[in-house]
Formats: sequence, C-alpha cells, structure tokens
Amino acid sequence: MIRNNLLLVAVCVLMTVAFAACNDTGTNTNGNANANANSNLRAQTTPLPTASATPKYSEEQAREERERAKANKETVGQSLEDAWIHTKIVAKLIGNTQTPERKINVDVVEGAVTLRGAVDTAEAKIEAERVAKETDGVKKVVNQLKVAPPAKSTPAKGKTP
Repeated sequence: MIRNNLLLVAVCVLMTVAFAACNDTGTNTNGNANANANSNLRAQTTPLPTASATPKYSEEQAREERERAKANKETVGQSLEDAWIHTKIVAKLIGNTQTPERKINVDVVEGAVTLRGAVDTAEAKIEAERVAKETDGVKKVVNQLKVAPPAKSTPAKGKTP
C-alpha cells in the first residue's frame, strides 16, 4: 500500500513536470520548420522568450509540492523557487536508475538542498549529489546520505531456499 502511494506521488510529480514542459509553447523552435524558405527574408520583430527559473510553475503547484514533501517528511521553503527545485530534483531522482529516490529525502530551503536517508552504494550517494548539484537554482548541496547495503534475506526456519 505504501509502495503504491509512493508510486502515485512519483507519477504525479512527473506529470506536473511534463505538463509544465509541454505547455511551454513559447520556446518551440520547430514551429516554423516547414515554412516557405522565402519567409526567412522578412525581418522578425518578435523578441525571443527569456528563460525563467520557474517556467509556468504556479503557487498552486508549489503548494501541492510542499504537501507531498511534508507527507514524505521532507522540508520545502516557502518560495516558489524552492518548490520548483524540489520538484525538479525528485523527478530527476525518480528517472535515474542509479538512485533509489524514495529512500532519499530532499529538503530545499532558500536554494540549499539537503539529501537525507540511506542508499545501497557509495555510487548512488555520489549520483544523488551530482543530480542535485546540477539542478538549476541550487545554491549548495549538503549530502547526509548514509551508505547501507540491503540486508540479505535469510530463509525461514525449517524451509530450504
């Protein structure tokens, strides 16, 4: 049941990120790919869109992200930017086969990210830190992850493996 709830949360986060990315039509560079070649001769007066740290990320989305984080015993600051950073890092960790995202708590306050929890390998710990550091808007990363290999299961008494 808990695993299903975590999977549902992960899917919601990915859907939120995907929805935000799909709706950003202002940066569609293929919009005129099939236009007549002669149209390139006329001057373009439309300014290019500028990238923002939180593209189309609303206060409502930030509130929902804070609620999801709180349910997972994570902390997200009150700024829109902190919620957006949390969303991006969680989505990246979910999509990364080297990091067990739901074993990693991601706290974001004023652009500072703290990673907590336990991972199976030193490589997973390093990878999680790399993912966080390479996320736009992150000012610093504190890696408090512990490396704890999974316990080997032992067969029940009287049963053979």
